[in-house]
Amino acid sequence: MTAEAMVIMEAEIDEERPVQRDARFLRDKRIVEALLFASPKPLSDDDFTFHLGPDGALAEILAELAADYAPRGVNLLRTAGKWAFRTAEDLGHLLVREREEPRRLSRAALETLAIIAYHQPVTRAEIEEIRGVATSKGTVDVLLETNWIKLRGRRKAPGRPVTYGTTEAFLDQFGLQAIGELPGLSELKGAGFFDGRLPADFDVPEPSDSAELRPDEDPLDEDLFVLIAEERAGATEEGLEAEPQS
Repeated sequence: MTAEAMVIMEAEIDEERPVQRDARFLRDKRIVEALLFASPKPLSDDDFTFHLGPDGALAEILAELAADYAPRGVNLLRTAGKWAFRTAEDLGHLLVREREEPRRLSRAALETLAIIAYHQPVTRAEIEEIRGVATSKGTVDVLLETNWIKLRGRRKAPGRPVTYGTTEAFLDQFGLQAIGELPGLSELKGAGFFDGRLPADFDVPEPSDSAELRPDEDPLDEDLFVLIAEERAGATEEGLEAEPQS
């Protein structure tokens, strides 16, 4: 082989080396990109190195991917030392979706809700008398948070306890046009809610959710926050002014 031929061969070898290096870089870049898309959590450098090997150009690949995705709808970001695709900051508001998490009510809450629906306006003491057990403060609070019940007024009785009633949200939740569509005694029996023999005088009241106060109710004419504090405490808190007796 002549000297000229050897020079030509060496030149060809030198031209091939960058091509081989670039091919691996592009392959590794695709691997890193695929890992980022497939992973449910941010990835560390060690996560990439496990697939690329210790001699991969990881830093250059990540820098190039970050530049590639910078103008796109998702960006490659590093947070807490790990890498992940995130929605571009200027587009985040377009992807916000609000949904209410279904709330599971306890048996006590369901019983309390049913009593309020059928017996409204009703006080906490009256609910406890019907249920036969004490009603925790948290049970009523949960129902208030669902917006299925509301504070109606105050009973004209010693202590002037708060009366509760249902709301339009209650009707909407249970698909009722009006509170009068709640099932009566015969319908409840037919649905299997009463299996045993009932007392002769047992009856299911005809519910009414009229916003008009009953003769034995006073309006809620005081600060709502004070009212709620009293209800949660179960009695008037110390330091509050005494209410006038009607």
